[in-house]
Amino acid sequence: MDNLQTQGISLPQLGLGTFRMQGDDCRAAVESALGLGYRHIDTAEMYGNEEAIGAAIADAKVARTDLHVTTKVWHENLAPDAIRRSFDTSLEKLRLDHVDLYLVHWPSRNMKLSAVFETLMRLKQEGRTRAIGVANFTTALLKTVVEDIKAPIACNQIEYHAMLDQTPLRKYLAAKSIPLVAYCPLAQGRFATDETLAKIGSKHDATAAQVALKWLLDQEGVAAIPKASRAESQKANLDALKVRLDDDDRKAIAALRKDMRCVNPGFAPAWD
Repeated sequence: MDNLQTQGISLPQLGLGTFRMQGDDCRAAVESALGLGYRHIDTAEMYGNEEAIGAAIADAKVARTDLHVTTKVWHENLAPDAIRRSFDTSLEKLRLDHVDLYLVHWPSRNMKLSAVFETLMRLKQEGRTRAIGVANFTTALLKTVVEDIKAPIACNQIEYHAMLDQTPLRKYLAAKSIPLVAYCPLAQGRFATDETLAKIGSKHDATAAQVALKWLLDQEGVAAIPKASRAESQKANLDALKVRLDDDDRKAIAALRKDMRCVNPGFAPAWD
């Protein structure tokens, strides 16, 4: 599996998303993924599953240096003291002495960007997180963080898949050598019945979902964190790495609709 190099960390290009996984089911899913070879686990304080993930990691026979763990601070906790409290709680639940990547989960209208990133950068300087980044940030917000505050942003995690155009944001990230980490990369299962993707899949002895996932992972600077609770789905996502798309496949995918959102961006204030 390829890794993306960013701000001093090595980010496995394919990870396990854990949104809406809870309790014993979440623990079992993470144990299964680690057993299959996943080394990138994505969580957040809002998911309410850091404790289960921490238990799975503790039981896994995986060297900590080989494992990448991302967690995130919720938009309601972006005051400096609240960030630190959230971080301490996440670390305790995960049973770790550091995380690899700590993200602002969503921007908030009330946040003071300079104070937020000063706090995150201190956590990095203290060695408690190896890198910092953002999720769901617009190009305008990114410009402020990267160009004005000069924070060492390791990624922007956003919704991105074969039926959602993110070209302007992707171009900015690429220009700054910041990876894009795609959540909902399979459009929450909507690709399974798409005729175009299924037709491409039949050509490569693959599923529509595998085609959509490989299309993402073929792009420079893009990682993906599909949620997969069952071992069969986790393995299928790993097997997507073996698919070899050609130019005709990419043209067909480019012609798909590009306005399908799974997550409402209106959840957070509009900043552009």
